[in-house]
Amino acid sequence: MTVPLALENDVEVGETIPPMTAHAVSVSLPTWRANVAYEEGEDWVLSKMKTGYPRFFIHKSIEKFAVAIVGKYGRTGERAILFPSHTAALRCEAFFFTQEPKLERQVVRILDLVPVAEKARSEECAIISPKISAIIFPQEVFKIAKMYWQHSGDGISSRRAEYCHDLFKNGVLVDSSSISDLPRFCKGPRRYQKSTSIDLSTGSDCQNGSGEQDPTQFVEERFGRNLDISMTANAKLAVRRRIAGSLTADVGLTEALTLEKDFERTRNVAGFSEDDVYLYPCGMNSIFLTHQSLMAAKGQLKSIVFGFPYIDTLKIVQKFGLGCLFYGFGSSEDLDDLEKRLEAGERYLALFTEFPGNPLLKSPDLERIRNLADKFGFFVVVDETVGNFLNVHVLPYADVVVSSLTKIFSGDSNVMGGSAILNPKADSYELLKRTWETRYEDNHWAEDSIFLERNSRDFVTRIDRINANAEAICDILRVHPRVKQVYYPKCSDTKAFYDRCRTPNGGYGGLLSATFYSKQECEAFFDNLDTVKGPSLGTNFTLSSPYVILAHYGELDWCASYGVDANLVRFSVGLEEPSRLVNIFRQALEAMPKVGA
Repeated sequence: MTVPLALENDVEVGETIPPMTAHAVSVSLPTWRANVAYEEGEDWVLSKMKTGYPRFFIHKSIEKFAVAIVGKYGRTGERAILFPSHTAALRCEAFFFTQEPKLERQVVRILDLVPVAEKARSEECAIISPKISAIIFPQEVFKIAKMYWQHSGDGISSRRAEYCHDLFKNGVLVDSSSISDLPRFCKGPRRYQKSTSIDLSTGSDCQNGSGEQDPTQFVEERFGRNLDISMTANAKLAVRRRIAGSLTADVGLTEALTLEKDFERTRNVAGFSEDDVYLYPCGMNSIFLTHQSLMAAKGQLKSIVFGFPYIDTLKIVQKFGLGCLFYGFGSSEDLDDLEKRLEAGERYLALFTEFPGNPLLKSPDLERIRNLADKFGFFVVVDETVGNFLNVHVLPYADVVVSSLTKIFSGDSNVMGGSAILNPKADSYELLKRTWETRYEDNHWAEDSIFLERNSRDFVTRIDRINANAEAICDILRVHPRVKQVYYPKCSDTKAFYDRCRTPNGGYGGLLSATFYSKQECEAFFDNLDTVKGPSLGTNFTLSSPYVILAHYGELDWCASYGVDANLVRFSVGLEEPSRLVNIFRQALEAMPKVGA
């Protein structure tokens, strides 16, 4: 047994990543044993969890608000789960009865909470839309609610929960059925009643009960910068322009919106603009609602998932439609099989794929997929989260391109977001545009939009550094004799498919994975790797994870059948100084036991 090195980036188990960040989207699981214990539900890990990845771990602020709602409107033995709109709650309600048809209708109900008071102040309400739709249900069926929360990404954000909980406690957010004839308004918590939403003074808003500044709030404010809630609409416009590729300058919001478009970076599809970009609360929600919209446009049909995907993409098409044809290898042979099925008369709604995939970083043959889609009439949905549009240009091959903005687009690991963009040159465009315009709800919370805009200003300048760092790590791992396999687009057998979509100045991204010849070596390497360790990817700092253990612990044999090793370590490479990062990986490799010596 090797003794782990003293690690500079060792963050206590259960602490937020970054530490003391109230709305962090990752959590520290710093050892292999801690990751397994988390999956096994061991108390020494679970009792220390300050947060978790938001779709897998309901943030404590959200749960606290849900408990308060049940306390006022519920019954003994009930729980609640919270959504940003009545429409989203209806989707969850329908899922309850799909999963448990014997449930009595009256035991699962929707409570809509809206702002109201005697004196209207509608301007702020229009900006922040402080409303909540709660599903209240018996405690014993909570697993259904949690399943929907994870797969759909429809739930509220922790910032929305904190804001609306404050209104609820002050009697401003109430049951909509009780105020049908009264004017509605939202005055907002005190921190919103000034030009910025962050109070930088040493007054009570920034202090705990002892008069000292709350460190988690300080970090949120310091790194979140000042928020001007009145700029929400402009922040969302700037984000959409960045996703479109037309806004690339790292400047303030006001100046950014006056700049001419960056035509060198704009996605090279005729007629495309930010008007074809739609924002969602998180990346998985963009996939979930894209699937819902495609079914609304074309009807109920099976979909195809091509290549080994992120877990919930597969769950969405399996559980919320007519099922799925799954090609887990994403190979040319798989496309041969699909083509035979199509020629035999089988028809499908859509093909969902990632470019490149996670965690094996393989790239699908988008050109052939597009040709099959045009010939046989199915939609193509490409998730570009891992590649990102500065490295790859996949829009010409897709009907819809989806992405998680939580990842490298933000980089700061403190806000969730997602996007879906329509291809105006696709034959499906007119149909899909009408469908989106009819069905789309903007549920991205105002504060989250402000954070996302500020975080993404330097998106362009970060990518080159991350690309270079990841390539350097790939080169180190590939030559080590005890590293069994390195997964990275540059050294993949699907590199030609990636290069076909690579932009003129694009790299191979910041995500890579590695496997080792023994479990003992793998665990020793991970435990001695001096990076922060937890779920998520695309952070500005290097973030490592035993990905398969975390994402697929209950289905490891199934993963292995598609060549996905349980002892795989995934690295999301950050902005660290290159030589320092290289040394970190070298030291972890040197710390591995000498197996077979």
